[in-house]
Amino acid sequence: MPSLNQIRQTFLDYFARQDHEVVASSSLVPQNDPTLMFTNAGMVQFKNVFTGAETRPYTRATTSQKVVRAGGKHNDLDNVGYTARHHTFFEMLGNFSFGDYFKAEAIEHAWNLITRDYGIDANRLMATVYIDDDEAFELWKKIAGLPESRIARIAGSDNFWSMGDTGPCGPCTEIFYDHGDHIWGGPPGTPEEDGDRFVEIWNLVFMQFDQQPDGTRLNLPKPSIDTGMGLERVAAVLQGVHNNYDIDLFKTLIDASVEATGVAAEGDSLPSHRVIADHLRSSAFLIADGVTPSNAGRGYVLRRIMRRAMRHAYLLGAKEPLMHRLAPALVAEMGGHYDELKRAEATIVETLRQEEESFRRTLGRGISLLDEAVGDLKSGDVLGGDVAFKLHDTYGFPVDLTQDAVRAKGLTVDVDTYNILMKEQKERGRKNWGGSGETAAATEWFAIKDAVGASDFVGYDHLSAQGHVQAMVLDGQSVESAVAGDLIQVVFEKTPFYPEGGGQAGDTGTVDFLHGKGDILDTKRQAGELIVHLVEVTQGRVKVGDKSELHVDADKRKTTRSNHSAAHLVHAALRHVLGPHVSQQGQLVDAERMRFDFSHGGPLTAEELARIESEVNTVILQNAAAATRLMTPQAAIEAGAIALFGEKYGDEVRVLALGQALEGPGDYSVELCGGTHVARTGDIALFKIVSEAGIASGVRRVEAVTGEAARQFLLEQAGVARSLADQFKVPVSQVEARVEALIAERKRLEKELGEAKRALAVGGGGGAASGPEEINGTRLIARVLEGVGGKDLRPLAEDFRKQVGSGIVALVGKLDGKAAVTVTVTADLTGRYNAAELAKAAVIAMGGQGAGGKADFAQGGAPDDSKADAGLEAVKALI
Repeated sequence: MPSLNQIRQTFLDYFARQDHEVVASSSLVPQNDPTLMFTNAGMVQFKNVFTGAETRPYTRATTSQKVVRAGGKHNDLDNVGYTARHHTFFEMLGNFSFGDYFKAEAIEHAWNLITRDYGIDANRLMATVYIDDDEAFELWKKIAGLPESRIARIAGSDNFWSMGDTGPCGPCTEIFYDHGDHIWGGPPGTPEEDGDRFVEIWNLVFMQFDQQPDGTRLNLPKPSIDTGMGLERVAAVLQGVHNNYDIDLFKTLIDASVEATGVAAEGDSLPSHRVIADHLRSSAFLIADGVTPSNAGRGYVLRRIMRRAMRHAYLLGAKEPLMHRLAPALVAEMGGHYDELKRAEATIVETLRQEEESFRRTLGRGISLLDEAVGDLKSGDVLGGDVAFKLHDTYGFPVDLTQDAVRAKGLTVDVDTYNILMKEQKERGRKNWGGSGETAAATEWFAIKDAVGASDFVGYDHLSAQGHVQAMVLDGQSVESAVAGDLIQVVFEKTPFYPEGGGQAGDTGTVDFLHGKGDILDTKRQAGELIVHLVEVTQGRVKVGDKSELHVDADKRKTTRSNHSAAHLVHAALRHVLGPHVSQQGQLVDAERMRFDFSHGGPLTAEELARIESEVNTVILQNAAAATRLMTPQAAIEAGAIALFGEKYGDEVRVLALGQALEGPGDYSVELCGGTHVARTGDIALFKIVSEAGIASGVRRVEAVTGEAARQFLLEQAGVARSLADQFKVPVSQVEARVEALIAERKRLEKELGEAKRALAVGGGGGAASGPEEINGTRLIARVLEGVGGKDLRPLAEDFRKQVGSGIVALVGKLDGKAAVTVTVTADLTGRYNAAELAKAAVIAMGGQGAGGKADFAQGGAPDDSKADAGLEAVKALI
């Protein structure tokens, strides 16, 4: 029985023998399509090739593409764990022809691979074709020998593919496997087609037409092929099982889950183990491609996937975080083909651990609320959308997790109400997501690249160079000339200007044209290999073909280079001090500063920051020569170079080594990087961290300066210390002790003031009656307290609760024009009164939004303290 890894390799080897270029899977974060949240098909990385905007050095390709379908149009999340073939992550095997072969060869390749190399019984196979695709119908008869009874004509979108409303499109043909008559279901096109007997294993798309805006279809000049075979589905066929979760990969992951939880994968526990296994794959691969859990965009989808799995771990009785303990089993199974899993293993483990620890802190309370809400509901009832919203807003439960939780009880969720309540958050989330990190290359840039070729970057060794104007773009259109005042984008065949990339800002400088001058305001890369200069023409005119002199701003390049090299040293120091889980999550280096984002679970201590700073400066003082080598990405990674998760690398990469290891032989920092760097570490001169902060869940940011900027920063800090010393009339060395003494004195005075306010309030101050009043048989102490803020109300409420014995305490504090509300209800009355409802009524009466808390204690606030009395009257009205 072949393993999943063997099945994948057999596919790639077959097409390699048929002269197909074996192309590595692209990242799950699309690099050339800002409209997609995740890569959801094998053809995504070839989209510009199919449209003709981009050319490749090959016309045939094959891949095993990583795919995630857990958001937007393609969302399989809700079904995962409960069906035989739904996954959030799967592998799509595919072969592609870019204007080379077409229907006959595609069908022949598919039939030969399936029946010969895979050895699947031809008698168990059938095909579908688009209803009017007579050519494909006849080819199946001729090539595969299929009888007409096993070739179904299907109408509709299932068998006709299109890239969009306009553009490339064409009919499909699908190959189905018959699992046997012991399973219910019928062939496609029959009333029983929704059964599980006949399973689609391969879809062949014949990209044949160009859809016009008026609905007509023109024949493409170069028809193409795009196919997709689900690796998990074909593995189930070849391993003799009907359920994808019974293939070798999932059995291994489920066994690991069973061992870790001690709960057998059977009965009600089986779906939970399947969810954990599936979601472990998608979570790990997304993290390996640079996605981190957050509350917006891709990070939010990742968090939904992770938390769904973590809830199922909780249901299985796992007392401690589980997911991170299963990651090594996944890496062992799939890391042989996907190296990024091995490189990111420490980060994957740490991210899973941090997220599960965070979620578990609220999970128990959220489940208690959910259990209470569904307690009186019966199968077929609907859980209120307000409950689903509260679970999301307060406890971090995505709505699909709530739906999943109530499914076992036969309940549904009022999603319409939930959506209304979530509208503002959803709008904010959509605004926060700007698509993929790389803007889709415009068609004109690919056309220019095809016409003039790749730009030659000479900036590693030179800050000035001569180049001819090869192309110009003005207002989005190619032009032949421009004059003073025009803002143009210019391509030269050779340039010393570094294009923005890898976190390094693009170079700026000047250009002397044959008959004019210009300022280069920015430099970017387009269409992969074009270096495009944003130029403001300041004098004269410029024409395509003009010889030009290009000059990089030397001072800015020098400081940018120092900051970039410092960022590499910081990355290494962070991993040494904090651990190997640290990975780069973002970077910005320019002439002003260095900003480095990295994965880590909590704030760095002063000692950790000092150690990082010390390590970097120690390496700087080595004044070691920087070393660069050109290597293949795979060879570089095998040699120990750090590659960025999700980064797209070419066939050859620059590998930069900086400094000498502080312990033992070797280099201090080795990374794949195409940026510009110092010649020796001593060129950085000085390094100083200026800030460290969290920017997202599990992501921290360090900002630093180097060289003269670092010296100026230290001088400014020293100036502040001297100024304080002069004010305190002490030596600089005693400033810290003097500040600590002042802080201690302030705390003492604040404590005494608070005690005085408390004594005054409890003694009857604030103009209110000193004793409780009685309303509807309930004792109530209700007071407005002048000059008391929210933090002082709670101890006052506790004191009043002791006075009242059995009853309610409602306090409104007034401070700086704002009002704070605290309500307590003694334990014997919480069955009749709810402190949160009373506090909410008070806050609303005072113009606020609401309050939060429990039945016995709640707090809230309002923007205007002039309505304090109205707040207390609202409480009395409810009582």
